[in-house]
Amino acid sequence: MVRRLVGSRRVRDRAGHTRQRYGGCFGRSAVTGKRGHLTRDGVKLSYVDFGGQPEKTLLALHGRAGCGRNYAPLAQALRDNTGRPDWRIVGMDQRGHGWSDHATDRTRDAFLDDAAAMIEHLDCGPVVLMGHSFGGVNAYQLAAHRPDLVRALVIEDVGCRFGPAKPGVSWPLRWETLDQFLAFMRSTEIGMDRYLLDSLVEYEDGWGFRFSDAWHDEARAHITGDWSDDWAAIVCPILLMHGTKSWLVKREEMDRMAALNPRCELKIFEGAGHVPHDERPEEFVMALRDFLGRSAA
Repeated sequence: MVRRLVGSRRVRDRAGHTRQRYGGCFGRSAVTGKRGHLTRDGVKLSYVDFGGQPEKTLLALHGRAGCGRNYAPLAQALRDNTGRPDWRIVGMDQRGHGWSDHATDRTRDAFLDDAAAMIEHLDCGPVVLMGHSFGGVNAYQLAAHRPDLVRALVIEDVGCRFGPAKPGVSWPLRWETLDQFLAFMRSTEIGMDRYLLDSLVEYEDGWGFRFSDAWHDEARAHITGDWSDDWAAIVCPILLMHGTKSWLVKREEMDRMAALNPRCELKIFEGAGHVPHDERPEEFVMALRDFLGRSAA
């Protein structure tokens, strides 16, 4: 048996904010979406389609340890007063995450080819491509190498230069109780970021994630390097978002990236951490709506 975390529970994020969790996301979201999948080179790739017009598709790539369901609140927020979606949000479970296969190939090309295959599978022409953290690297590299697939780009809190990964805390495979899990996460550098909870499920032998920490270590190793040339090569409009209290990337890197590509505009979330779409949801949606209206309408 595998059961997702449901119901409501108050949790405290890394910035110290207490939020209520309702059935897989913070805040009430009536949007559940439709689960779909495709198979590329024998690897099943899962996604959640939250509905909307195909010609206004936004494909969202989650961060490390996230999943496509992270974007249910965004899909809800991008609806009009009648409940109809202004944009079709599709949240992809990238390989090794969520309900997609944990394939042995964890190289950069594998992730980029997966995202390209997803866009082609959706059959809706060039999309707005959004990526958070690890997913942001995948998004901007795909935009650089396959400009025919991306009409506009939204990148949340990730840079272009990565040194070798530092040894970190080894995560247990299972926690006996949900309280043990919450206590452990608060002790880590990442803290209680909400997107992690969407990947948490209850197995027969306790609570665990729909991903492998060891799997992530290898995938992270392939990011090591300087991808500034890819960033500079992007030809579509870019919205780059950054929280000033991010544990991952510094403001100086964001300023450098904004100067490196003239198509980039930088949005700063003062006091937010690594996940502005959770920590500043209203401000995030306002900035996103404005960008989409000007750059991808």
